Amino acid sequence: MSEVKNNEVKKEASSLAPIQPKDRIMGWGSNTMLWLGGCISIGTLTMGSAQLEKGLNLLQLFLAVTIGSVILVIGIAANDQFSYKTGAPYAVQLKSAFGTKGSIVPVMIRGLPGIVWYGFQTWLGGAAINNISKALFGYDNIVLFFILFQVLQILLSIKGFQGAKWVGNIGGVVIVLAMIYLLYICVSQYGDVIGDKLMNKEGTWGMPFIAAVIAFFGNSTTVMLNAGDYSREMKSGYSSGARGVSYFLAMVPATVMLGIIGAMASTATGIANPINAFAEMVDNKLVLIVTLGFILFAQLSTNLASNVIPPAYAFMDAFKMKHKVAVILVGILAVATCPWVLTNDSSAAGLDVFVKVYTAFFGPIFAVLITDYFILHKRNYTKEALDDLYDDKGNHAGVNWAAIIAIAVGAVIGFINIDISFFTATIPTGLIFYFCMKSMPSCERFRKGTILEK
Repeated sequence: MSEVKNNEVKKEASSLAPIQPKDRIMGWGSNTMLWLGGCISIGTLTMGSAQLEKGLNLLQLFLAVTIGSVILVIGIAANDQFSYKTGAPYAVQLKSAFGTKGSIVPVMIRGLPGIVWYGFQTWLGGAAINNISKALFGYDNIVLFFILFQVLQILLSIKGFQGAKWVGNIGGVVIVLAMIYLLYICVSQYGDVIGDKLMNKEGTWGMPFIAAVIAFFGNSTTVMLNAGDYSREMKSGYSSGARGVSYFLAMVPATVMLGIIGAMASTATGIANPINAFAEMVDNKLVLIVTLGFILFAQLSTNLASNVIPPAYAFMDAFKMKHKVAVILVGILAVATCPWVLTNDSSAAGLDVFVKVYTAFFGPIFAVLITDYFILHKRNYTKEALDDLYDDKGNHAGVNWAAIIAIAVGAVIGFINIDISFFTATIPTGLIFYFCMKSMPSCERFRKGTILEK
């Protein structure tokens, strides 16, 4: 058998192989519901509440969330194109710029935080089930419910995107209905207080407003990096604009509503934590169950859509694991992060530092991917070029130091002001990567198939 045929056999045996159009399972509606479930998080509620300290009024909060979310959608719509066209996942997309060995660096930078958040949100989901159990049956056992919830998530994860699709379609409906109900409670019962303290105050259009825009943009930049892991499952025939509309409808209205609900609940009660605020607002078991059900589905949909897939693909690529083994390992490692400790108030400062450190690398990685696909390759990836990414002895074998140097310098630039690192580091990183690719002798083989090819 020839070497080319051997590569084809290896590729077809791998779950990271390109998904052919006939095998893709996500329609436009399912894709929208999957992204809706993935973008819903308790953190967005809390972030809406946090903007009150910055002095924003309701209009300014609405605009800040909207602008930040729209910027995020634009980034997702740009970075999903490689995988939608080729069917290859994020782990393979990275090899184009970083090399077959060098890609392990950005793969792990995206995957490891997913494991931490997987455990964190699983504990919150287990706590929600436990509180529902206490409210309905008087039974209290958070450890048991945490374990059962994690087992359920692992079983759904083994099914791959079939499991994520099922949860997204059902969970999306539940989440939307719950959000509408929570918004109704805020307006109907606390409309006067919210009007006086949130709608009619002067607010500010200065740096606090800009910081709010950046905060809501940065809340979901993780999924912007591996957007291709989802677009490769989407059926062919959808233009970039159609997919962009799907992302917009899934993410912008829901994020805006969550931010506003969080701010309203905290304004009405004076309690910063919006979940505790709702418990204070209405002494009603139905409201409690709705709120806890919202939390449960939010954790489940976010974990399956955003936190399992990236680290699972990372392990599959780095250690040649099967998908089933990878998702089980990710689930075990998520428990090993001790989320019951991470969810304590005393851990908040350390968790915040952790988030800021890894997000400082996201802008540089994004810049390298966009520069590689749009500028160097002009969005043109032939079958031969794609096959080369799966060949450990091909033109992309080893490490492309141009990409490694670019993200390292970009991260340093980002650390100068870590709160706005994505915006300060992205363009410099792209330029550094381009000129390193153009001038470094070691990049000669990586230049093949690009506009820099001699």
